[in-house]
Amino acid sequence: MKFDPATIMRLKEKIAVYREFLKKWLEPSNLAELRPKLEFQTGVLAGFALIASVLLGVTNCSTEGTIQRRLDEDLKKSLEEVVPAALYDNDLLLDTLNIPSAEYNIGANETTVYIAKKSGQVSAVCFKFTAPDGYSGAINMIMGIDRNANILGVRVLSHKETPGLGDKIEVAKSDWILKFTGRSLDNLAPAKWAVKKDGGEFDQFAGATITPRKSVQAIYRGLQLFKAHQEQLINPASHQSRDKE
Repeated sequence: MKFDPATIMRLKEKIAVYREFLKKWLEPSNLAELRPKLEFQTGVLAGFALIASVLLGVTNCSTEGTIQRRLDEDLKKSLEEVVPAALYDNDLLLDTLNIPSAEYNIGANETTVYIAKKSGQVSAVCFKFTAPDGYSGAINMIMGIDRNANILGVRVLSHKETPGLGDKIEVAKSDWILKFTGRSLDNLAPAKWAVKKDGGEFDQFAGATITPRKSVQAIYRGLQLFKAHQEQLINPASHQSRDKE
């Protein structure tokens, strides 16, 4: 939960009120009178619980902004890996469009697409997606695609694949993921969007076929998602104008 300045001010005011109340309540003369009573014990516990909850709220408020900045920095770094900086002069984090994606089996019913623009014109898009059926679980990826539907880059964000085998999908472990750069639905037939063991274009790993197989399939589905919404993504202004007519 994110607190606005007004909420923060109200919290501070409440803290000041409770502090004054506790100051009077904890006066020796008052404590001597209250200590033998059961209500005193209950009040002490309730007081500490209240103080703890207020402090937790203030701490959350003060750290939430820092955490969000770090998440944004990580996302921005991932975007830069799959969309060359020369292709845009806008802030990708602020220029987004949500599109339905449930039918493409990429891990979300709706996908946030980051729009790259150069001099006001869309040059590329980028979005996160998931291969939900990896060997050891979901494989989370991010892909950049230029306005002509060619892949600019794909990177794996997280996975639980077998170290030394399936983890070769990471760019730090091998160059396998780089083989998708320049590929598109137009320059590679549907049957070739598979590992070589299945008659496709892409290598499988020794001792690990499922990981690359499912990664290739998810990337292909990601391209299909883009193709289905290409006009809307590349010309968002004109698409919105038609929707208003």
